[in-house]
Amino acid sequence: MLLSTERTYHDPLHGAIALDGSDPTESLLIHLIDTPAFQRLRRVRQLGPASLTFHGAESSRFTHSIGVLALARRAFDRLASVYPQLQPYRVVVLCAALLHDIGHGPFSHTGEEVFGSNHEHWTSRILQESLPIRDALDTVDSTLLEQILQVYLKKHPIPLVWQLVSSQLDCDRLDYLMRDSYFTGASYGRIDLDRILMAMRYDPVTQQLVVARKGMTAVEHYLIVRYFMYAQVYNHPKNIAACWILHQAFVRARELLQQEMLEADDTVTAWLSGNCDRLPLHQYLAADDGVFTYHLQRWQTSTDQLLADLCRRFVDRDLPKAIDVTHLAQPERLTLLQTVQQQLKAVNVNAAYYAGLQVSLSRGYTLYQRGIKCQTPKGLQELSALSPLVHTLTNPYERAWLIYPRSIESTLLTLLGAP
Repeated sequence: MLLSTERTYHDPLHGAIALDGSDPTESLLIHLIDTPAFQRLRRVRQLGPASLTFHGAESSRFTHSIGVLALARRAFDRLASVYPQLQPYRVVVLCAALLHDIGHGPFSHTGEEVFGSNHEHWTSRILQESLPIRDALDTVDSTLLEQILQVYLKKHPIPLVWQLVSSQLDCDRLDYLMRDSYFTGASYGRIDLDRILMAMRYDPVTQQLVVARKGMTAVEHYLIVRYFMYAQVYNHPKNIAACWILHQAFVRARELLQQEMLEADDTVTAWLSGNCDRLPLHQYLAADDGVFTYHLQRWQTSTDQLLADLCRRFVDRDLPKAIDVTHLAQPERLTLLQTVQQQLKAVNVNAAYYAGLQVSLSRGYTLYQRGIKCQTPKGLQELSALSPLVHTLTNPYERAWLIYPRSIESTLLTLLGAP
């Protein structure tokens, strides 16, 4: 009986994602997926603590990475069927798509804010220092690692190669918008994926990824979807509050560690002790959502009442409130915060941990790394120059939030003159 060389991942968005082990590139992808460093992504949530706001937001960086691979393969193979000169770059595109998030740590982007780590820095380090990954890449091509790093730095000589992985219209964004919409239950992230992929073109003169004019409407819709996902999902006030309390719990834990008053294992101790980007590889890879969530659960019984309460609030979803104060000038925001903190101090609450100001930023559409170019009878033109709709999305959108305990909500609303 012959053993199957095919590997299939059944994805809720993309259906059956099958990798053919008899194909050298796809065999390499299977080996990369099976490495411990990549399997760790199963234990890192895509949206950090967002499941406290959207209860279905339980998907992982692993799931997302497989999805990005599927879209990159679909997009690249279609383009290479028309332009065979692209075929030698297939292995670079697909490996870069698969591995683009391998550097994410606990709680994903929220964890970067909490611990000061940088997932792009760690992606580069893991590819260079993890022997199973390095050996798999070098066995296929001794220059493959360097080419993948060029993709992440947007320096690959063929712009299309990195644009499929990291640009204003890339497979990473296409997948996370669809996936995050699906798992949060939000309708904002529904895009016309088929039309977008069919509209992708390769311009052999500039060697970049461009879009056919007939696909412009689908791309406009994609950019609007991204805008609304940031406004209504990623920067949801309850998500802002959950990230705040998680951050405060680890701020307190770090203070206690410095005073030698914290119980923590070697991994968490290392993460709280210094610059996370300088950790040894094994200590970085030992960290995931489970390790840190376990400590948050343990610390609920800490002798330090402040740490215990912060951890309990996160674990039990007893979160503070977040109110939009964007309409207030910065001095007014600070005055309001000081008033709130004074009220908390009056009842012996450590105000710095329970009230603060947070700013969320949606960058909108930018010309980040060439923007999006459209094919027109007059040649390639920037999308924002062709579309008044996209032009309106070029302005960044900033919102300011006041974090405060529920116990003072009525007083705060009175201060703000709310009815």
